[in-house]
Order: sequence, then structure tokens, then C-alpha cells
Amino acid sequence: MTEPASIPVEAMQMYTEGVEAARLSSGHNQLEHLRVQELMLRFLPPTPAHVLDIGGGPGAHALWLAQHGYVVDLLDVVPLHVEQAHAASQLQTEAPLNSAVVGDACALPFATGSADAVLLFGPLYHLTQRTDRLKALSEAHRVLRAGGVLLAMNVNRFASTFDGLFGGMYADPDFVAMANQDLVDGQHRPPPGKPYFTTTFFHHPFELRDELLEAGFAVSALLGVEGPGWTMRDFDEAWADPERRGWLLQVAQRLEAEVTLLGASAHVMAIATSNPRCI
Repeated sequence: MTEPASIPVEAMQMYTEGVEAARLSSGHNQLEHLRVQELMLRFLPPTPAHVLDIGGGPGAHALWLAQHGYVVDLLDVVPLHVEQAHAASQLQTEAPLNSAVVGDACALPFATGSADAVLLFGPLYHLTQRTDRLKALSEAHRVLRAGGVLLAMNVNRFASTFDGLFGGMYADPDFVAMANQDLVDGQHRPPPGKPYFTTTFFHHPFELRDELLEAGFAVSALLGVEGPGWTMRDFDEAWADPERRGWLLQVAQRLEAEVTLLGASAHVMAIATSNPRCI
């Protein structure tokens, strides 16, 4: 497949190395994983709704939704991810994916009005240009039925600042320069050879809302995914303790809709529909 011009080459190279398959099972990503599952069950339409997981990676969320009775089509721009999703789906014989295909979030191969829900958990921060993000959002709007639900997630504009402050990266002047630029315009550019993710765009939460509105969606909620707990220096120890893990989830749930703390989460999820109801 020809590589979409909208996807940074560095991001494609990173994902081709297979880093995504284990991401949600390590560190504070585990909090993200459980919270996303919780939010999906809360806001997706009832089973057996048809869900398009756009940018679904190796299929962590898509396969889980299929197990819960959803009809799920996965699309991802990285061929390796689609191969991994196919392989996992074949092992999940009691609840396989409906399909898994290589494709571009900006040009979806699905019929207009064919989906009850769309997930956009990866594409928006890998589309560094606003015009491309609006294309992806417009495509999601096109394939949704009237009143269909979109769950869209960003990486927060302030994520590098919090991560560097609590993780000790502020000792690296290259990190400081990168994190400061994130705050200026959201354009995340890690220094060559430094393990600070890849070329991406980090939204201000209200910027995500504005893009959704421009693409024709009605936005019903902006919710912090992790809350502030992801910044804990002893996160792994806390997560291994059932009581402290409960605290992390409880805090994330209780603060999720607190507008003044949206910037404390690494990710913000927008809940939107194709009907005229809005905040």
C-alpha cells in the first residue's frame, strides 16, 4: 500500500518496529486501557452495534469489543498492525473481528451511514495538520448513521510537561525545548535519537472540541481518561496493589468531567454524535 502523505514517516517507521502490540500492558498505559474500556461500554450503543475502529492498531480494543458482542471492523494504516489483528482474531474463534484492513483514516473504505459507532483513538494525534484531522473527522461523520456515536481521543497538549516533570526528563535540555514547543502549538517533535515518542500533534482539549464541531458533530462530553494518577512516580507499584489501583481508577472517574483538570490527563476523550445535541 502507498503510504498516506498525512502520516509522518517517523511514526510509520516506529510502528513498523512493533512497539504498539505490548504498549497497553505496561506502565501507566494500563490505566489508559482500563479507562478506555470503561468509557466504551458506557457510551457505545448496545450490542450488536456495528463499530468501526479507525486506527485500531493491533486490535486491543476491537478484539475486546468483539468479545462483548459488537460487530467490529478495524482499519489501520500500518500493515503490521493489521496482520497482528488478523492473527489475534483467528485465535478468538468465538468472537472474531468482522474485518481488519489496511487503510487511511482520511479516506475510509466504508459505506456512508453504515456504522453505529466510530472509534478514533489514534489517527488524530498522528495527523499533524489540521486539514488532515478535519478530513478524518469528516470521514467518520460520513460513515456514521444518523445519531451515531463517535469516541475520539487525543494526546493532551500538556502531556510532555507532566511526564518530564514527574519522570525526571527535565534534566535533558533537548526534552525541555521539545516540551516547551508542545505548549506553544502542540507540534511534538522529539530530538533525533531520543525516546520521546514520535512526530505527533498534541491537542488542547477545547481545540479537539472545536474540530469536532467544524466537522459536523455535536459534542456531548470531553472527559479526562487517566486523571492525574498517571504521573505517579511509583505507578507500577501502585498498579500492582489492588487497593491503590482502585484509588487510581476512582480518582480518574470522579475527575473525568472536571473542566479545570482536563489538562491533567495524558489523553482526553470526546463523546460526539451526528445529531444536533451539543454542550
